[in-house]
Amino acid sequence: MFASLTLLHKNPAYPQAVADLLASTGVQSQPTQLAQASECNAWQWQMAAAVPEDTKAKLASLLAADKEQGVTDYVLYEGEQAPEIKLAVFDMDSTLIQAEVMDQLAFTAGIGEQISAITASAMRGEIDFQESFKRRLGLLKGFDCTTLEEIYNSIELMPGAERLMRNLVKQGVRCVILSGGFSFFADRFAARLGMQEAHSNPLEQVGGKLTGDISVRILDAERKLELLTEIRQQHGWPVEQTMAVGDGANDLPMLGAAGLGVAFHAKPLVIEQAPHHVSHFGLDGLLYVMGLSDADLV
Repeated sequence: MFASLTLLHKNPAYPQAVADLLASTGVQSQPTQLAQASECNAWQWQMAAAVPEDTKAKLASLLAADKEQGVTDYVLYEGEQAPEIKLAVFDMDSTLIQAEVMDQLAFTAGIGEQISAITASAMRGEIDFQESFKRRLGLLKGFDCTTLEEIYNSIELMPGAERLMRNLVKQGVRCVILSGGFSFFADRFAARLGMQEAHSNPLEQVGGKLTGDISVRILDAERKLELLTEIRQQHGWPVEQTMAVGDGANDLPMLGAAGLGVAFHAKPLVIEQAPHHVSHFGLDGLLYVMGLSDADLV
């Protein structure tokens, strides 16, 4: 059983503290510094055996004390081998971009508070995604589609998104958007970031106005999982070579099914249930979780 521990931190004392903890509990490890910068330092420890449960508890306790001393994320991966990622799938809203597109449309239409409340409830897992999607879309009936381009241009990418995608492409990773949002936006952001595929929901319109309906299957949590599996199998990649990244409850199935599932700046429910999470750094921090160093990156 192989194990790797990746530490993303701003507290200079933590690498030595983690090394001392591993040594004191008898865990044999080989540390490597992956990045050294004011915005993010990264270290990774490679271990030839699984980490004992009591060591995991001590590690969690050590890094939980970071609230007043700095900012730290850590990812403990355990598997048969280190993951050499070949397929990376991403949620779009609040993961690749700094917005929930449905909410942006709603604020433009003057019904922002109504739709934001439904969105927040769905992301917390309180409302079924399909039901919340239909309710929100129905409220947008009659929306003027001439404003879509302006809304797209106003949305900012998540910090680190461009650096992440540039380097994933360099590493030969297939990058895919799996979004419960809309194709008008997902297709454009995928092209902008150099990603190979985007799967999302169409915006159905008549006479330049949204119908408020959708006539195809909604891309929900189940469909995200299906697409992850289909794309992986199509290319013959094992589960261990897949990474999934998202922030909402509807991302949990694909996070759990990927070799490396990472909740990114996620809601508390998602952090609790996801295999791993990164909550304090940009998307490019995932490059270090994959074991890449600054020397490998462009």
